[in-house]
Amino acid sequence: MRLDVTDLRAFYASPLGGVTHRIVARAIHGFLGSVSGLRVLGLGYATPYLGPVHVIAERTLAFMPATQGVVNWPGSGRSCSALADPTMMPLPEAAVDRVILVHALESVESPTELLQDVWRVLTPGGRMILVVPNRRGVWSRRDATPFGHGQPYSRSQLGRLMRTTQFSPEGWAETLYMPPVENRLLLRTSGAWERMGTSLSLPFAGLHVVDATKQLYRPVAVRRVRRATRLAPARVLVPAPSPG
Repeated sequence: MRLDVTDLRAFYASPLGGVTHRIVARAIHGFLGSVSGLRVLGLGYATPYLGPVHVIAERTLAFMPATQGVVNWPGSGRSCSALADPTMMPLPEAAVDRVILVHALESVESPTELLQDVWRVLTPGGRMILVVPNRRGVWSRRDATPFGHGQPYSRSQLGRLMRTTQFSPEGWAETLYMPPVENRLLLRTSGAWERMGTSLSLPFAGLHVVDATKQLYRPVAVRRVRRATRLAPARVLVPAPSPG
């Protein structure tokens, strides 16, 4: 089942969604760094994480797929959000410097086409921040949250997908170690769960957060050149003439 924008808004308005937003935003902005003077695109349902970016960046856009629906964003001023096919975005090549994907990759039918179009619209050396449910985590198995819908990924699956689409991972974090349960005690101790999971490198984090750079050239396998065999002229022994 696909989530629509109403479900996503309701989740982030809940206590569990608020804690999730705080934890995931810390990971995203830790990789994103300064966006002063840059053009930033949020893809999927990234608007909860674009607030601080919108204040600083030269331009901020939020594209949402038609299967999900769109909300007006930001709440005041000129709207920066639009419906768009994430595999055929209405942008020219090299149009943006950063792309933040949240609730995006796991929801599309063709992840390869999605990342190929992200590669197209990024500037040379541009970066992508990718948030994806972890196949080994509890969050991908509980459909009470948005991260329990769609296709989760293992680390090796994400690595292969990025190599195929010409992205080079520069940073990798795993986050959301607390159980996806609306429980006051668990929500109050979310920081302790994160510290414990990160320090022990526990395998059941809810999300992968990847910082990847656009590769400018496709790696090409080097073939061994077979050298042509040089043929030397054959020597023919001619008998000496008999003495006359």
